Amino acid sequence: MEKERETLQAWKERVEQELDRVVAFWMEHSHDQEHGGFFTCLGRDGRVYDDLKYVWLQGRQVWMYCHLYRKFERFHRPELLDSAKAGGEFLLRFARVTPPEKKCAFVLTRDGRPVKVQRTIFSECFYTMAMNELWRVTGEARYQSEAVEMMDEIVHWVREDPSGLGRPQLPGAPASESMAVPMMLLNLVDQLGESDEELAGKYAELGDWCVQRILRHVQRDGQAVLENVSEDGKELSGCLGRHQNPGHALEAGWFLLRHAIRKGVPELRAHVIDKFLLLPFRSGWDPDHGGLFYFQDVDGLCPTQLEWAMKLWWPHSEAMIAFLMGYSDSGDPALLHLFCQVAEYTFRQFRDPLYGEWFGYLNREGSVVLTIKGGPFKGCFHVPRCLAICEEMLGALLNRLAPIPAPGAQSLSAVPALQGAE
Repeated sequence: MEKERETLQAWKERVEQELDRVVAFWMEHSHDQEHGGFFTCLGRDGRVYDDLKYVWLQGRQVWMYCHLYRKFERFHRPELLDSAKAGGEFLLRFARVTPPEKKCAFVLTRDGRPVKVQRTIFSECFYTMAMNELWRVTGEARYQSEAVEMMDEIVHWVREDPSGLGRPQLPGAPASESMAVPMMLLNLVDQLGESDEELAGKYAELGDWCVQRILRHVQRDGQAVLENVSEDGKELSGCLGRHQNPGHALEAGWFLLRHAIRKGVPELRAHVIDKFLLLPFRSGWDPDHGGLFYFQDVDGLCPTQLEWAMKLWWPHSEAMIAFLMGYSDSGDPALLHLFCQVAEYTFRQFRDPLYGEWFGYLNREGSVVLTIKGGPFKGCFHVPRCLAICEEMLGALLNRLAPIPAPGAQSLSAVPALQGAE
């Protein structure tokens, strides 16, 4: 027990210090003081190399700042909230391509003119997350109205009529479902339902639907998680059907686990740990060089994606959350060991000792391939979200392990080794 406490304390200190470094990087380099919103195309030292603005990343950074402001006393700073509000107002003014229609752009110019639209739901999902979290920290009802209206439109696109996405129904295209869609919807269900009984009730059935749709991606008699399945939950043929994304499976795992913990479903929790944490880790961890492969083919064939063997920042961030959450829920020391294994690799290979924020793209051997700290898909989200969630869980675990003081002994609040739990 004492060794376990020392491990948790050491990781809490490392994670807390790293979160401070990462947030400082984005606070210093990413704010557009002239037009609002955030620069995300940042070089290693934070210099802006492109001023395009990606709506996914604008929404994610607003959410991240608000979450830090709300959850951590040391981030309860006016400059963080002001920056989040400026980012939110930029989204309100410019994210939607043709207001009052809800479809959002994927890319905007620096001053907010649309450049590109994706025929998916993800810009809208991150818009929803941003607006809901802004409402939580400001109390301004207009943000919550935006979040709920956009959420209902997303659900309409997914479950009733996808025509609003602008994606044509081509006769040769298989009727498939990517795991990303129910994953993101489940994340939104938990985001909107947090401490909100009305919305939790409104979206309860949707949450159950999302869980069942995600679970259908466990195929091959429970021996593989596949990224794409048919509309009726069967394995698809060809490369599309054999495609695996270990990082996505692990991220889905902690989404499912969080949902199951909140709803009190122990049998689902055990199933998720087995199929969405342990299974993708066993197949996805590189036995020769360490780290998680980006993509895999379930039959062991060569994946067609050129980057399949690369090691990317976000799967490792999701794995850290997943294994620590699994350990926190189950108490299984094997899951704590896996957290430490992933975290050691991640801190060693992705962390930049000279500047804040992590590198995002490594080759199979673990060397940095791209020195950029942000781009079209990497912003102020996966790394600080991972560190913030892990810091919270580590603090809670340390509090759970704290011994009961003997009569007359020093109180826990005065023991320096246990200070700092958020």
